[in-house]
Amino acid sequence: MTHADAQKRHAELAEEIRFYDHAYYVEAKPVISDQEYDRLYRELIDLEKEFPDLASADSPSQRVGGKPLTGFASVQHLKPMMSLENTYSQEEVRQFIARAQKVFPGQQLEWTVEPKIDGLAVNLRYEHGVFTVGATRGDGTNGDDITVNLKTIRSIPLKLRNPKSKVQSPKSADADLFADETNRLPSVLEVRGEVYLKLAGFRKLNTERVAAGEDPFANPRNAAAGSLKQLDTRIVATRPLDMIIYNAGQIEGGRVPDTQTQFIDWLKALGFKTPDKLWLCLGEEDVLAAINELDAMRKQFEYDTDGAVIKLNSIPLREKLGVTAKAPRWAFAYKYAAEQAKTKLNAIAIQVGRTGALTPVANSNRFSSPAPS
Repeated sequence: MTHADAQKRHAELAEEIRFYDHAYYVEAKPVISDQEYDRLYRELIDLEKEFPDLASADSPSQRVGGKPLTGFASVQHLKPMMSLENTYSQEEVRQFIARAQKVFPGQQLEWTVEPKIDGLAVNLRYEHGVFTVGATRGDGTNGDDITVNLKTIRSIPLKLRNPKSKVQSPKSADADLFADETNRLPSVLEVRGEVYLKLAGFRKLNTERVAAGEDPFANPRNAAAGSLKQLDTRIVATRPLDMIIYNAGQIEGGRVPDTQTQFIDWLKALGFKTPDKLWLCLGEEDVLAAINELDAMRKQFEYDTDGAVIKLNSIPLREKLGVTAKAPRWAFAYKYAAEQAKTKLNAIAIQVGRTGALTPVANSNRFSSPAPS
């Protein structure tokens, strides 16, 4: 096979694998058998072994690195990652909306409400549609460069889709997901979101750790954070990590939507996983109703949530509201009361791990009730 033939076939394989990864890890709709997927992936790997220059940064083969890292470098966010002011009081939510309304008297403001995912905030940077740097929030200005670990998360695209193209199989005759994408995508795009550990995967992971004589993780958030700080990406790749994108940082060039609702649709078109639910609200009563509706349904999600995030829908109006030293004036977080539980301890069993470590396991009856607000 000539280099030109290999390059053409490699591009076809990479596009197919990206499509199947998106269908499986983002859409949760697998369209190919594991056996067929593995065959395509092995063919791609074989081509890269024969022609090493084909293993570009956005190749599906770059999901898992080789040698463990010796540490994490510091990287500066192109735009600071700010925290949100938060409250447990719905009256303070009303006050937040009223403060914004005073800036725009007589204007009907639209708001969005999204789940507040209890995970680890992360910034992803794309240059000409290719994932180049991923970092933790850190101090808001600088974070740890965890790019190699983030590449193990299959729902994070290594190369963005053309936002004007329909998501379709690469085998379709008119499929051209990346044609002229540099003319349509920003030359630099920072997106922000939350990395989390799926609840079912968290339970399975803790079961395996106890069986191995290791301490279980306290909660999914700690497990996600600990996973991303691993120096060996092969360990990170075994953890059921996922990421949801809901915000942007620095954007240079290209055109982006003017509202949060359109922005979420745009993120989906680029290939990102986005919030499971989003409410568009007019006024404080709509916002409070959405908060209560989210509280009633959030147990159905595959991740932990600890609140609701309220955002001004209009992105141009956000610029007029501005920010404080630490937080935007156009977004606010309402936090749900923590769940409390009474437990009757029946007995304590001792499990022996394969290393000989002893782990106490409680046998109890648990009676849950919401904490008072």
